[in-house]
Amino acid sequence: MVTHFSNALQTDGKRTFETEVLVIGGGVTGAGIMRDLALRGIHSLLIDKKDLCAGASGGNHGLLHSGARYVLSDPQSASECREESDSLKRLASQCIDNTGGLFIGVEGDDEMFAEQFPGLCQATGISCTEISPAEARELEPELSAKTRNAFLVPDATIDPFRLALENVAHARAINNSLYRPHTEIISFDIKDGIIRAALCRDNRSGEEVRILANQYINAGGAWAMNIARLAGCRDVHLLYSKGTLLVTHDRMTARVINRLRPPSDGDILVPGGTVSVLGTTSLRTESLERVLPTVDEVNRNIEEAAAMLPALAHTRYIRAFSRVRPLLQSVGDTDDRSATRGFALLDHRSQNLENFCTITGGKLTTYRLMAEKTADLVAGRMDNTTPCRTGLAPLPSGEACRWTEPGASPKYWYQAHNAEDTILCECEMVPQSAIDQIIHCAPGVEEEMTLEAIALRSRAGKGPCQGSFCGIRIASYLYDRGYYQDRTGLIHMRNFFNERFKGQRAVIWGQQMAQMELAEALHCGLLGLDCLDDVCQDNPENV
Repeated sequence: MVTHFSNALQTDGKRTFETEVLVIGGGVTGAGIMRDLALRGIHSLLIDKKDLCAGASGGNHGLLHSGARYVLSDPQSASECREESDSLKRLASQCIDNTGGLFIGVEGDDEMFAEQFPGLCQATGISCTEISPAEARELEPELSAKTRNAFLVPDATIDPFRLALENVAHARAINNSLYRPHTEIISFDIKDGIIRAALCRDNRSGEEVRILANQYINAGGAWAMNIARLAGCRDVHLLYSKGTLLVTHDRMTARVINRLRPPSDGDILVPGGTVSVLGTTSLRTESLERVLPTVDEVNRNIEEAAAMLPALAHTRYIRAFSRVRPLLQSVGDTDDRSATRGFALLDHRSQNLENFCTITGGKLTTYRLMAEKTADLVAGRMDNTTPCRTGLAPLPSGEACRWTEPGASPKYWYQAHNAEDTILCECEMVPQSAIDQIIHCAPGVEEEMTLEAIALRSRAGKGPCQGSFCGIRIASYLYDRGYYQDRTGLIHMRNFFNERFKGQRAVIWGQQMAQMELAEALHCGLLGLDCLDDVCQDNPENV
C-alpha cells in the first residue's frame, strides 16, 4: 500500500490512487477527519463531488454555538456544543470572532420559557447572565423597544470555509494527505465483507477514477445515506430539512442575537465581518439537489426576525441561500426542529462490512469531536494506537487559507504596501496577490481554477454587488496572466454569475433590484454572456 504519493497509477484504463483511508465528503467534518488522521500518522485522500463546504458546511449561519439554543430540546447536544466551542476558541482562533451573544425575549414570547432558560443553561454548564432590557438595548441599539428579557451567553461566529481549508492544508503539510474536488463516488467493489476499491467519476472531465484504501469513511453529510446504500448498507436513516437564510447589506449588530424561545423560523441574527446572516427556516424536503430559497421563506424569516430587530423589516438584503440539514431520525409529522442535533457514528458491522463507517448528523460546532470519534474507530481498526491530538494541537494558520476571513484583505493589503497590487474586488478589497496565492497553493488547487473555486477560497463576490464587477475583473486578470486562454474563461465567468444570481432571485427589490439591472446590463448587454454558447460553440478558441 502506497501511503505517500502524488501520481496515480493506471489500472484497466482507469487512473488509480492508493491511500490508507479514503474520506468521502469535503465538509468541515471530512476535513477535520483528514487532519485528525494525519496527526496520527495515517495518510488519507479526501474527495468531494463538488468542492469544500458545498453542502451544509458552507450554507449556515457561521454560528459557533454556546449550546444555549438547545438547552430545552436537546441538552446532550447543548453540552457538546459548549465543550467544543470552548476548545475551538483556543485552538482555531484565526477562524473565530468571539462576539458573544444575546437571547432576547419580546412582548408576546413565552414567559415560562424565559423563566426556565437560566436554569436550563446552568444544567448544561453554559454561562448565562441576565441583564435588563435597557442594558441590552444600550449594547445593541437595534433591539426592539418591546424587549422584555435579555440574557448574555458565550456565542461566537466561525468561518467554515477557512476552517475546512486550514484543516486540509495542515493534513497536506503533515504527511502529504491529498484532497481531490469534483470526484464523485459511483460504486464500491466489495468482496467477502471488504471494500476493495471505490469507483469514482471526475465530474469535470468525466474520467473514471479508482481509489484503493484500507479503510473507507462516509462523511457525506446530507448525502451520507445515499453513499451508504452504494455500499449495500441500510442502517443509515436520515430525514432532510431545508433551511433558508439571508445576508444583509450591513452588519446589524455586534453580537449574535437569538430569540428567547424554542428554536423556530427567523430567530437568529449572526454578524459576519461587514454583514449579518439571518435565519433560518426548517422545511422537510426529499430533494438534495438544486435547493433554492423561495420568496415565502425569505418573507417568513424577515417577519419573525423583525419582532426582535425592527430594522430587519426594511434593511437591504444582498443574498439568500438554502442548504439541507441531515437529521438523524424521523419525527413523523412533528416539527423537524425536535429531531436531535447530535451525531451518529456507524461501524456497519451489522451490514457485514469490515472497513467502512459513516459519520452523520451533528453541528458545525461539534465537527472536531465528530472527527475524533471517527478517527478513533478507524485508527483502532488499523492497529494505530496514537491518541487524538486535535483537542490539544492548535490549528496552524495557512497563508493561502486566510482570504476567506471577512475584512482580512484590507489588513493584509495595507501591510504589504505594494502599489502594484491592484484591488480586483472593491466590495471586499480582494487584491491580485490573493488571486495569485489561491490559484498556486490553496487547498484543492486544480490545473484550471474556476471563478467559483476562487470565490470559495476568498471573499470575492461576497459583497453588495455579488460579483457583478469583480467577476469581470478577476477573469480579465487571469486572461492577462495567460491563466485563461480560450472561451472556458468566459464560461467560468458566466457560471460564476449564474451561481450568484441563484441567491439574489428571492431578494430582488429596492436597492438590490437596481443592482441586478446594472449586472444584467454588464453581463448581457456588454459581454453577451447570455448568448455565449451560440457565439463560441463552433470555435473554442474564440474569446
